[in-house]
Amino acid sequence: MGMENQTRVTEFILMGFPGHPLTRVLLFLLFLVFYILTLTGNFIITAVILCDRHLHKPMYVFIGNFSFVEIWYTTTTVPKLLSGFLIERDTISFAGCFLQLYFFFSLGATECLILTTMGYDRYLAICNPLRYSTIMNSKVYTNLALSCWITGFMIYVIPIVLIANLPFCGPNEINHFFCDASPLLELSCSQSHTIEIICYTYTSILIFSIFFLIMVSYMNILLAILRIPSTTGRQKAFSTCASHLIVVLIFFASIIFMYVRPTAKYPFDLDKVIGVFYAILVPLINPVIYSLRNKEVIRALKKTMWSRIGFPKMSH
Repeated sequence: MGMENQTRVTEFILMGFPGHPLTRVLLFLLFLVFYILTLTGNFIITAVILCDRHLHKPMYVFIGNFSFVEIWYTTTTVPKLLSGFLIERDTISFAGCFLQLYFFFSLGATECLILTTMGYDRYLAICNPLRYSTIMNSKVYTNLALSCWITGFMIYVIPIVLIANLPFCGPNEINHFFCDASPLLELSCSQSHTIEIICYTYTSILIFSIFFLIMVSYMNILLAILRIPSTTGRQKAFSTCASHLIVVLIFFASIIFMYVRPTAKYPFDLDKVIGVFYAILVPLINPVIYSLRNKEVIRALKKTMWSRIGFPKMSH
């Protein structure tokens, strides 16, 4: 009976951002610019780190992986959002909806794990500098990056399968610009409280565990920095991890607000606004944070640009 009910809904309607046609065109252009800038910024960082041998170090390998994840993370939602501004009825198939949900959460989990690995890398570099190159060798950081991808794409399979197997037989309008877990749970025509509690508990434990590990790394980093006798030494040590800490705080603040609280207490219109922030704006500002605060990345970018243009290398 449950399977029969589930097959009644073959597609969902994404409500997105309704409004006056002119407003929708302006929003389309705005988000299109955001998307192009996000892809360009993250692609440039990924390409520069991949091409410059001087950046084949653990910290930059993790940054390159993070930027590469950001490209696909924002691509899971933005193209569909953009198409929704241009058509009157934005639909997505049942299978397409849950594929989008799976990739969005899997790539988000991969981001979280890479941020954790980056925190561990900074912890080793600052708290254990003499053994850093021995511990974080090329085999170790390659395996760590690969583990983040594999684990990220496995960790949300069970919750998404549970939601996908709920019966959907009534309204099919999703008050969001992509297929998110909360509005899908609201659309189920069965009592989905148990599944909702399981998903809420699972996500909360996962997010807080990862955030706790990162904060533990930074507590140890802070204590190590405070023990450095010179002010210049303390500033130099902190500058190596400041960009990562900023990204961590921005990213986790938004996902904690979205996924670690009861869904019924907040309207979905607010969720859409917050969704724009962590699904579109955060991937846009991350390359800016990393590139503007990292002299080696800027130097490598300039070197790559000059060589592509064809200018001779400068002597200094």
